[in-house]
Amino acid sequence: MPIPRPPAPWLIRPAKLPATTPPPLDGVWAPDDTRLDEVEKLELPDGHGPEDVVVGPEGHIYTGTEQGHIWRWRPDAHAGDVPELVADTGGRPLGIEVDPRDGSLIVCDAYRGLLRLTDDGTITDLAHRVGGERILLCNNAAVARDGTVYFTDSSTRFPVSHWRRDLLEHRPNGRVLAYEPGSGRTDVVAEGFYFPNGIALTPSEDALLLCETVSHTLVRLALPSGAKTVLDDLPAYPDNMSSAGDGTYWIALASPRVALAEKLLPHPMLRRIAAVLPVRLQPQPLPHTIAAEVDGDGTVLRALHGPAGRYVMATGVRRHGDTLWLGSLTEKAIARVELS
Repeated sequence: MPIPRPPAPWLIRPAKLPATTPPPLDGVWAPDDTRLDEVEKLELPDGHGPEDVVVGPEGHIYTGTEQGHIWRWRPDAHAGDVPELVADTGGRPLGIEVDPRDGSLIVCDAYRGLLRLTDDGTITDLAHRVGGERILLCNNAAVARDGTVYFTDSSTRFPVSHWRRDLLEHRPNGRVLAYEPGSGRTDVVAEGFYFPNGIALTPSEDALLLCETVSHTLVRLALPSGAKTVLDDLPAYPDNMSSAGDGTYWIALASPRVALAEKLLPHPMLRRIAAVLPVRLQPQPLPHTIAAEVDGDGTVLRALHGPAGRYVMATGVRRHGDTLWLGSLTEKAIARVELS
């Protein structure tokens, strides 16, 4: 049964900020490697929006869609192969991770909260409230070796159905939470983030790397203090991120920064009007996908591009061996590309 979708505030409370200018895509960000325009697409049987992608312990590839479905492809899947329907959360699955203790999947459902999904399709609710407040936009997670789940609640004001309003409001409405499996307790690690999204643990598990979509920054959060250090100001909007297991990370960047959105920052009233206009009249992301590899200090090691827009709004990325898997907020397929 579908989970009720929470209403969104009609009017945003935009902060008045100085106008900024998107930096050029040059240097390591230059679109020299355009292999994301040559991806192999694995189509969904129905539905759309495979927002994240993860590879399970046996090599199966999983994703979740706008319709609440969790799909699974076999390890050697290629274009034309049909996935298996594993579960229906009734909500909107976003980030998906593997619990290293037992291989079960940890699913961030934007409407339902934090879930566990076992191989037989059983879904268990883990967390949907913290400190008496509802978790409004459960987005992406990282799972520690002891099973602790660090995850993002991207907005305490707007559900995922109205994520654009949070971007136009441009306030620090998000927070990072932690679920402790032994006690079942969920706590706030840190708050005051601009749409916190992708999250990953360092190899020593003494810190988290975190993407803030609205402020287009990559930050480091010390554990357990939650102290924040900005590592980089990115030329594109970061979404999910994942650890490659070797001290490097991959970040999916849904679009280069939009100049019009940054010009509107000093004009709260114009942004308030834009927030209630039809989506097609609001500032639009660009049809240019980017996936970037970074190290633990936030240094960008390489960037892959898709400037022709043959696979757009990439929001999930996962390296498995020599293959890079991509998910998208809007496409009707996941995608794969070889790294060698």
